[in-house]
Amino acid sequence: MTTKTIGGMGAAHARATGAAKSAIILAMFAAMTFPTTAAETKTIAGLWLTTDFPAMAVRAGETTTVKIKLQNAELPPQRVALTVSGIPQGWKATVLGGGVPVAAAMPATNESVALQLRIEVPAGAQKGSQRVLLAAKGNQATAELPLDIIIGQSLPPRLSLKSKLPSQRGSARTSFEYPITVHNESDKDALVKLAAQAPQGFQSTFTEGFGSQEISSIPIEAGQSKELKVKVQPSDATPAGDYPLTVSASVEGTQAVAQMAIQITGAPKLRITTEDGRLSGEAEAGKPTPLNVVIENTGSAPAAGVTLSASPPGDWKIDIEPRQIPLLAPGQKLPVQAIVTPSGKAIAGDYMATLRANSGSESASADFRLSVTTSTLWGMAGILVIVIALLLSVGAVARFGRR
Repeated sequence: MTTKTIGGMGAAHARATGAAKSAIILAMFAAMTFPTTAAETKTIAGLWLTTDFPAMAVRAGETTTVKIKLQNAELPPQRVALTVSGIPQGWKATVLGGGVPVAAAMPATNESVALQLRIEVPAGAQKGSQRVLLAAKGNQATAELPLDIIIGQSLPPRLSLKSKLPSQRGSARTSFEYPITVHNESDKDALVKLAAQAPQGFQSTFTEGFGSQEISSIPIEAGQSKELKVKVQPSDATPAGDYPLTVSASVEGTQAVAQMAIQITGAPKLRITTEDGRLSGEAEAGKPTPLNVVIENTGSAPAAGVTLSASPPGDWKIDIEPRQIPLLAPGQKLPVQAIVTPSGKAIAGDYMATLRANSGSESASADFRLSVTTSTLWGMAGILVIVIALLLSVGAVARFGRR
């Protein structure tokens, strides 16, 4: 028992001593300081000229434009002069800013200015590499950017065309819009021509992705893309079915093509007319007169639940029979009778009445000209009233005239 007790006390003492040593080591480590490197404390300041592609191929007789950035790092705003050297004889180099030639720029602190270097290579330039040096000189710093212009055979023009919605569905009255992306994969800017082959009776136009102006061609920089839209409007009489749409983009003998599809589901189209096509008639004041009308579906889909209504003048009355047509098939005609009763007080003359037909979102209307006549009895009564009025007038004149 005594030996076990002494052994347990020895183990506890050893653990305490080890913990004390660990605490001392951690304290010494925390008190130590580590030197920081110059790269961690030094701030980079100066002027910088950068470009994504410092060496490029150009074909003799062509012009190339290099995009450049003039960066001010940690310096106050200052005027920076821009010069180009190393231009071979017959070549022409121009520094552009905002699309116009510039000789100096002034970038703000930690800001950059976008520049372009336009190099015009003469047609007789020899094959090989030419180095051009663009220099920027400010009050406190300078920068240089060497550019290698390689004269040789440029890549042939190449385009790609992709459609985000290659197939769409709608009625003959739907205005279809297909977003497309045209990519200029060649090494020079291109004016890309646009074309669409649609079925007969379909109208197609091109616009930019976020514009409304119709276009037939569009400039695309080398290696860049343009978001466009193809708008297609079918004819109202287009029957239901599947129709192809071919869109193409072309430049200098190369072409990119995308195949699309239009699915027309069909739509009803109502029309109100008469057997002989005349939208006129005669009626007598106060008496019902039948008006024979024809309701026709000239569309490519059935018209369901057709409702007929009328807008007569004044206190006229128009009864339509039938007022409801459950279903009107494409190309079907159905005779309808409208009983027109002009007001009993209507005077002779021409009046206009409107008949309407509705089926869901589809509707049609027609204006009918109705010539109203009055009965002979009313005419005689009118004459009698006039005669009595004249007699009273003559009597009054004779009576008061003698006074």
